[in-house]
Amino acid sequence: MALARRALSDELRAAGIFDHAVSDAVLVISELLSNAILHAYPLPGEVLQVAWVVGAASVELAVSDGGSATTPHAGHPAPSAVGGRGLRIVEDLCQTWGVRAEEAGLTVWAVLPAPRHGCDGAGLTRSRPGGVTARQA
Repeated sequence: MALARRALSDELRAAGIFDHAVSDAVLVISELLSNAILHAYPLPGEVLQVAWVVGAASVELAVSDGGSATTPHAGHPAPSAVGGRGLRIVEDLCQTWGVRAEEAGLTVWAVLPAPRHGCDGAGLTRSRPGGVTARQA
C-alpha cells in the first residue's frame, strides 16, 4: 500500500497539484486499497490493480480486485463503531465515485478535484493510466 501511496503522491506533486489535493488523493487510494484487502478476493495472481489518470482539473483513482460477496457501498456506522467509514470518507472527498463490474472482478473508482499551480484547466497532463500492481498479503 505504501508503494501505491508514494507513487501517486510523487506523480501528483510532479504535475503541480496542490498539497491538500495530493493528501486527499492519497487518503482515498488508501481507503480503496484497504477495502479491497479487507473485503475482496484478489485478482488472478493474488494481486490488486491500482491505477490513476491525471486530468486537467481532476484525478481519477481506481482499485481493481477479484470481487466479493457484497457490493461496496458507503456505510452508516454507529458512532461507537471502530470501522465502516472508509467509503463515506471517499464520498465526502470526491466529486463522484462508483463501482464497475468487470470480467475478473470489480473496480472501485473515484474522481477528485486536482487544482494545480499555474494551470488554466486546459489539457490533459497524463492520458495513460499510471499505477502499480500490489500483491495481496
